Amino acid sequence: MIVNIAGYRFVDIPDRDTLRSPLREKCVDLGLKGTILLSHNGINFFLAGKQESIDEYISHLEEDERFREIPIHVSFTEYQPFKRMLVRLKKEIISLGMDEIRPAEYTGSFIEPNEFKEWLDNDREVMILDTRNDYELRVGTFENAIDLDIKSFREFPEAIKKLEQDKSTPVVMFCTGGIRCEKASVVMEKQGWENVYQIKGGVLGYFKETGGAHWNGDCFVFDQRVSVGKDLNESKHEMCFKCREPLSPEELNSDMYVIDRHCPYCYATNSASSATLPVQ
Repeated sequence: MIVNIAGYRFVDIPDRDTLRSPLREKCVDLGLKGTILLSHNGINFFLAGKQESIDEYISHLEEDERFREIPIHVSFTEYQPFKRMLVRLKKEIISLGMDEIRPAEYTGSFIEPNEFKEWLDNDREVMILDTRNDYELRVGTFENAIDLDIKSFREFPEAIKKLEQDKSTPVVMFCTGGIRCEKASVVMEKQGWENVYQIKGGVLGYFKETGGAHWNGDCFVFDQRVSVGKDLNESKHEMCFKCREPLSPEELNSDMYVIDRHCPYCYATNSASSATLPVQ
């Protein structure tokens, strides 16, 4: 059984560049695969390997007091969902393009998953805002969540300017693991929204604590699994090798899906050229 972990923290890392090689060497020695992102403002990691290797990685990471007790999402697979081990230096661990948004200094308020579930159980007035990209929403989202129809998180600040709701309306936003919302909540507050909350731990934290009540579908994840269900186990979505769109079982059975050639999302673009390819 392979253990998959994901975690992040916004924290000042002026020595970012010097951390890269030691972290990569440690992960390679432990047989881990995945990606670690390092910026001057934080760390973000997605790793998979044997339990003892994961435990040793966390112990090694926590030798630096800046990285102690980072909340970690854990799931399991029967195979290694990553192909290689990468440590990348980034300007931002989640790209927004607004240098003034610094969650290490300030972020919006959190709401615990079970409290948010109670809000939904009781039909409390709330605007549920999905901060993720359009292809992620197609895999699954909350009932009655607002789709901003964005293809990149960088589009978020402009997209929320189009919302017509009263800015005193309570807003609960969410993303996969919570990292985007730490920035998105600040953006909304700067635009005048008065009651902004982010689900602690994101969708994955909500699944773990509540079993996924009021959620329709699965949750897109950024690795070879493509998606996980409410039980945090891999679900049945696959990725189109041409356009990288997640495909449901129904879409995989579509006449417009031919493996390595096209899917319902890129059929018009790729079907003509793929027709000339030899059958493998």
